[in-house]
Amino acid sequence: MRLAGVRWPASVSTARLDGAGYRVVRPRRPIRAAALEEYRHGAQLAVGKAAAVDLAVAWWLAARSPHSLIHLPLRSGGQLDLVLLHHSLGFRVSSWKRLRSRLSPPAMTTVTLPPRPFPVLARADHERFFHQGFRDHLRYAFAADTLFLIGSRRAYELAAEEVRALAEDGPAHLVAGTHFCAEIGLGPWKPHHRRNPAAMLHAYLR
Repeated sequence: MRLAGVRWPASVSTARLDGAGYRVVRPRRPIRAAALEEYRHGAQLAVGKAAAVDLAVAWWLAARSPHSLIHLPLRSGGQLDLVLLHHSLGFRVSSWKRLRSRLSPPAMTTVTLPPRPFPVLARADHERFFHQGFRDHLRYAFAADTLFLIGSRRAYELAAEEVRALAEDGPAHLVAGTHFCAEIGLGPWKPHHRRNPAAMLHAYLR
């Protein structure tokens, strides 16, 4: 389906932790036909058509909501939940379990995607990913049965085309019986980086 104008029922909860305030956004309805698990190259996410749209909306929100954590509860279908957040929030992932326990009752809202949710970037923008000194990588961490993706708006936008294609173009491939996936680079492109070695989020339609 086309993402332009998609309306996404969501809930917003807040909490204070260690003197800081946090805002957590979740989909209002359960995410079905989705499973996220850790594997040797990073993480693997299997999604149905509706869950691919959930991922795309969450990706758009994460790029544009530097003060929010976007939480996709996926553990009912797999091993891990997914949280996307802006690096400027400075959130320590080890605090996620405590934050969840303090969240306020949710307030209902609806997220509406604009006509062009994701920018079309030039090839040169993507090639910078491999340049020495490039800083707009998506970092990742595992904590409390959750995969965290952490980055700048630019980091999310560099991977946005993969996420868009999964939601918009993937269903036709599914009908044709062909594999369709998004392969999103995580961490600096250095296999032996000390803190965040290169990994991959492999998201595929099922």
